[in-house]
Amino acid sequence: MALTEQGQIPKHVAVIMDGNGRWAKKRNLPRSEGHKQGALVLESLFEECIRQNIKVVSLYAFSTENWKRPKSEIKTLFSLLDTFITEKLDTMVKLGVKLFISGDISKLPKRSQKKIETALAKTKKGKKLIANFCINYGSRDEIKRAALLILQSRLQKIKSLSELEKVQKRKISEKEFSAKLYTKTLPDVDLLIRTAGEKRLSNFMLYQAAYAELYFTETLWPDFNKKELQAAIRFYQSRVRKFGGLPDSEQ
Repeated sequence: MALTEQGQIPKHVAVIMDGNGRWAKKRNLPRSEGHKQGALVLESLFEECIRQNIKVVSLYAFSTENWKRPKSEIKTLFSLLDTFITEKLDTMVKLGVKLFISGDISKLPKRSQKKIETALAKTKKGKKLIANFCINYGSRDEIKRAALLILQSRLQKIKSLSELEKVQKRKISEKEFSAKLYTKTLPDVDLLIRTAGEKRLSNFMLYQAAYAELYFTETLWPDFNKKELQAAIRFYQSRVRKFGGLPDSEQ
């Protein structure tokens, strides 16, 4: 069921996919089984996003803090990433999904890097949905990286002391800063979903989600389905988005 007639559809939905471990624990299974089940949700999520005319979905796949987890779990996560790309690449192409990456993937295993590069190339013509996988991603790191890139860019242009003084006085615009983020070609997040009952952003898209509607559900990620996404969209449609101003009815 398409919800376009019931209200505005978010262009960019971001998801913190939480609860894989708890899903497995409830079933007396190893955590790896929870991650495997969580990966199976993605294809149906992409299909429903396309059905609802959502243009971008960002997925918090592996954070910069996740390196603190046991090595065996990290290995499982990257193995699942490799398997997902191998098994679902043709499906993504068929669905019209364009793969996008946010984060520093240079620290990933070489095998994973190569698979990501292959998937980026094969899905580059996708028009129906951008699937932004946030891998080795942390919003604070992204913001620091953007500031450093701006500094480096400005320093390269300095030829004299007078030019240095001008650079020091020059303010950074939102446009200049946004252009240095991983998501520079993507719209800001409209709706941010977090599963498994937690109510925090956990260093995820802090800049991009400045005016996002926040939707928290008790559902564990492996149980997230199209009805859950539809419920989140309905919540979004119930909100009055003011962006710091006032709606016409209150002016």
